[in-house]
Amino acid sequence: MDILVINCGSSSLKYQLIDMNGENVLAKGIVERIGIDGSRIKHEPHNSEKIVIEEPIKNHKEALKMVVDAITNSEYGVIESMDQISAVGHRVVHGGEDFSKSVIIDDKVMDALNRNIELAPLHNPPNIIGIEACKEIMPNVPMVAVFDTAFHQTLPEENYIYAIPYEYYEKYKIRRYGFHGTSHKYVAIRTAEILNKQLSDLNAITCHLGNGASITAIKSGISIDTSMGFTPLEGLAMGTRSGNIDPAIIPFLMKKENMSFDDVNDVLNKKSGVLGVSGISSDFRDLEDEAEKGNKRAKLALNLFANRVVKYISAYASELGRVDAIVFTAGVGENSPLIREMVCENLGILGVKIDKNVNDFKGKERMISTDDSKVKVLVVPTNEELMIARETVELVK
Repeated sequence: MDILVINCGSSSLKYQLIDMNGENVLAKGIVERIGIDGSRIKHEPHNSEKIVIEEPIKNHKEALKMVVDAITNSEYGVIESMDQISAVGHRVVHGGEDFSKSVIIDDKVMDALNRNIELAPLHNPPNIIGIEACKEIMPNVPMVAVFDTAFHQTLPEENYIYAIPYEYYEKYKIRRYGFHGTSHKYVAIRTAEILNKQLSDLNAITCHLGNGASITAIKSGISIDTSMGFTPLEGLAMGTRSGNIDPAIIPFLMKKENMSFDDVNDVLNKKSGVLGVSGISSDFRDLEDEAEKGNKRAKLALNLFANRVVKYISAYASELGRVDAIVFTAGVGENSPLIREMVCENLGILGVKIDKNVNDFKGKERMISTDDSKVKVLVVPTNEELMIARETVELVK
């Protein structure tokens, strides 16, 4: 069974075609700069070199046609025709309270996705555009929506309700939703396999650390708390996002800097985080290079980031009561031995010990804790596309 996984952004379309019989990626790629000068597709078949085609791409429908052409091409394609695709799995950022699991897409689902646009105005519209484009080009192929928020719909009420008048939750559904759910779920399942545990027996803290970052407390295999909130702005300091700040800073800045709400929102989402603190970059590789050269603000940004991660892990450990594993994943979590070490060396209260030599690697699955560590510490590369494909197969079988 071949599953096409689609992840649409405002000007991009990422894809993977996965043979689910062996969970092998047949092809993957990205269409970039949709509707912008310099648009192109980068297509990577599993059995040949990467192909780059540059040509004008007006919209997501044209982008999807390019994907279809690439994967069925007689030279560098991987299947003979679109008839081989059994279903399409779509990443959808926000399902609100409407969806606690993945669903087959029908008219009612599309209505709900459109209702939830106000909860994710930057992310849901391109997700919807991608679905509509697929429905036009592949009208008879089943479509599945897999939500970033769904995994966190198991949060207890005391963990998702904000301490503001309850009527705002009732009227506008203002609550903690959490994000990166597909990644946290995949990592939890894989961690249970590595530890030879049933998922229902697993208590873990999963750390999805990238330019966007979130931490989730998983108890008996389900999410009970997570750091991102009503939007992906809450929680950890990130690449360009501020994470948690005193809310009073917002009106203070508006008054002192004569800012509009949109101005402040732009600062908190795009000019803050480790970029704002360092004044250098939102890329942790750049920060590590500069810190090694003695740049104090780069060091400060790294210390601040690691400190916030430690605080969340410590808080969630108390909430869980028993922690079987702490798991690092995503771009920074998988590829920064320094950040992993900075975090773990401050978790002695939990009995965490890592082997620094074993930790000196990037991008692989590995146990980095010592034999006498009270909590296992792992690096598990995330695979959101495979998780989306698995959920799609379960629904369309």
